[in-house]
Amino acid sequence: MAELNERYQAQDIEERWQQRWEADKAFATQMNRQRPEYYVLEMFPYPSGNLHMGHVRNYSIGDVIARFRNMQGYNVLHPMGWDAFGMPAENAAIKHGIHPADWTWDNISNMRRQQKALGLSYDWDREIATCHEEYYRWTQWLFLLFYERGLAYKKKASVNWCDSCATVLANEQVIDGHCWRCDSEVRKKDLEQWFFRITDYADRLLADLDDLKGWPDRVKTMQENWIGRSEGLEFNFDVDGFDEKIPVYTTRQDTLCGVSYVVLAPEHPLVERLIAGTEQEAAVRAFVETVRSQSEIARTSTEVEKEGIFTGAYAVHPLTKALVPIWVANYVLYEYGTGAVMGVPAHDERDWLFAGKYGLPKKIVVSPVGETLELDAMTDAYTGAGVLVNSGQFDGLDDETAKKAIADWMEKEGRGTRRVNYRLRDWLISRQRYWGAPIPMIYCPQCGIVPVPKEQLPVKLPRNVRFDQSNVSPLATVDEFVNCTCPVCGAAARRETDTMDTFMCSSWYYMRYTDPRNTTVPFEESKVNYWMPVDQYIGGIEHAILHLLYSRFFTKVLKDAGLVNVSEPFKNLLTQGMVLKDGSKMSKSKGNVVSPEEIVSKYGADTARLFILFAAPPERDLEWSEQGVEGAYRFINRVWRIAAHYQPTLAEASAPLDRDALGEAEKTLRRVLHITIKRVTDDIGNRFNFNTAISAIMELVNAVYAYRDQQAAPNAPLMQETFSVLLRLLAPFVPHVAEELWSQLLVEGSVHKQSWPDFDAEAVKVSEVEIVVQINGKVREKLVVPAGLDAKKMEQLVLEDAKVQQLTAGATIAKVVCVPDKLVNVVVKKG
Repeated sequence: MAELNERYQAQDIEERWQQRWEADKAFATQMNRQRPEYYVLEMFPYPSGNLHMGHVRNYSIGDVIARFRNMQGYNVLHPMGWDAFGMPAENAAIKHGIHPADWTWDNISNMRRQQKALGLSYDWDREIATCHEEYYRWTQWLFLLFYERGLAYKKKASVNWCDSCATVLANEQVIDGHCWRCDSEVRKKDLEQWFFRITDYADRLLADLDDLKGWPDRVKTMQENWIGRSEGLEFNFDVDGFDEKIPVYTTRQDTLCGVSYVVLAPEHPLVERLIAGTEQEAAVRAFVETVRSQSEIARTSTEVEKEGIFTGAYAVHPLTKALVPIWVANYVLYEYGTGAVMGVPAHDERDWLFAGKYGLPKKIVVSPVGETLELDAMTDAYTGAGVLVNSGQFDGLDDETAKKAIADWMEKEGRGTRRVNYRLRDWLISRQRYWGAPIPMIYCPQCGIVPVPKEQLPVKLPRNVRFDQSNVSPLATVDEFVNCTCPVCGAAARRETDTMDTFMCSSWYYMRYTDPRNTTVPFEESKVNYWMPVDQYIGGIEHAILHLLYSRFFTKVLKDAGLVNVSEPFKNLLTQGMVLKDGSKMSKSKGNVVSPEEIVSKYGADTARLFILFAAPPERDLEWSEQGVEGAYRFINRVWRIAAHYQPTLAEASAPLDRDALGEAEKTLRRVLHITIKRVTDDIGNRFNFNTAISAIMELVNAVYAYRDQQAAPNAPLMQETFSVLLRLLAPFVPHVAEELWSQLLVEGSVHKQSWPDFDAEAVKVSEVEIVVQINGKVREKLVVPAGLDAKKMEQLVLEDAKVQQLTAGATIAKVVCVPDKLVNVVVKKG
């Protein structure tokens, strides 16, 4: 056993152990039914070229959990890979003349090197990249599975189009009217596109949120709101003078008698028929064209003024038979609901403002209980509960009862039907880009749309592609890719030139990790069902809707197809906060980026990991601090120095620990040791409070230093137990230094293969405790008493104390309140 160097030299230690772990395949995992399985997974990164501190935080959290569970005896799966398709690779090709594949694989190589330098316990034999042919082959296979199950379809639709990225965006990828990638304004465009019927799973996606006990409520609420389930009534307005009907959906059928106008979306096909040949035709058509150029988000924003125009046509009210005007307005979207809404100005804030702007009538049909509303006295719409008025046969009913009664009547009369509606829309997966998984479909003039036979997968991306076309997919410029033969009739045909949304690739990658080299199926059922669901998933809150919702959808479809046994992919979810500097998210434009490589080069990976885990609880944002990094480095040096101090003592330790022979200093140290085991175990295993776990370890190290100062002749067996526990507790946080010290101070083998230390309840018991004595709630004395006394004996000892007797002399003791091992409160009254 070599003598420890006087100084802690992080780089030498870390490089040596990383090479050793890789050579030994220390973190390779296989199925083992003799041990409970545990699947921990951090969201895989886009290979942008370099890790940032957000990555370091994400991966460090996952690594602590993986190492901790492994030491607890679990068979841990902890893989890593690359979400490798996407726009930045194409942008690099355009800007620098680098092929997207070359740019991507170079970036993967660099980021893999950076991850290994952090000492992360990944099973690199399971590494995947979504741009690899052997991965996207199965992404295409899954597309065909969805197609076979009636879940993939193509239709012409008004889609979100980003001119800058020259591609379509899903609704979830439009943020405040702008592209989620480049922040350019998004506009509407009509295109033939492929969709997935995620709406078929809306009810299950919503209901199963209740089963996700290990998910943050915030994330579940975000998904619930995005799915947006509502129960209401769908009915028709007849169009006066036309053989047409306008279907409308509402959740407020109690206000039906208050309808004073109907609004159509500008895109509604009925608009053209209503205005054809009328004096309103030109004005309405101009209005429609203006509105269609606006983004969906802008049209529905509460901050955008609502605008409309009268079509000149009227609808027939289904209850009152009154004629109500038909308008076209910017706030109604054809893709949502029926593309038409009823206007009830007296009981809807938006309708109140719209009616006021255009002089449309307002009619009160719901009044608060015991009150009478007057339009002249109202300054805005009444949207609260109440009873119906001016509603004919439904007058006097409370609004909830009226909803049911009106729905019942409409259904009985054949004028309406109860409906459940969703805010969620089908998932648009087509992208007019090159660097993505090609959609495996063929267009034959004889047979129509034909799927590529599965045995012909993958449909490979060609290398010889140009990126100078802005309105079509770059694949459309490659004749040898486009031109093909129909697999059904053999006629000349053409391939689909759109690629899939990259969220397709990330919606099932966690399953591929369970069987990453399978060449016959996406994954073997026995393997995926052994590991799934992921026990702990870790990533940013920004993925709450897109990635997490799509992954849940995929898992449910695959269960229905008999490929997996689970309905939910992720049992527990941890959403870590951002890493900030000077109060802002790190970004190149702000000049506040801290490079992980610089920190690792200067202080070592263990210091970077320790700081980022200690600085804040994982779910909160973390403020970067150079002083904090230096503090973490000093602590590791402090551990190193105390280990070097006791190295000779540990070399002599051969006898077992005699607990009965321990002196007070030894008992005190051992008590702190086992209190620390309990605190760290609870903090990692139950709460993910890594910062408080590290704080507890720091207190233990302080206790070891205090023992050194008290005992010139240390108890060697106790020091062996102390360092054995200390290094195992440190191992998940600072794996390199823990491994080095373990190899130098204790036994052969890796610290990471050791069992997690057991808590000894007897060790934390004390013979005496100091209690507080209060008189009428004020602290008057402190006494040292035997530990574990019951209330009666505590009261007796306190009342026999001379100072207490002096303080209570001449008073009557009314009662005595005892908290065992804590305090005694003597309540007295003056005599």
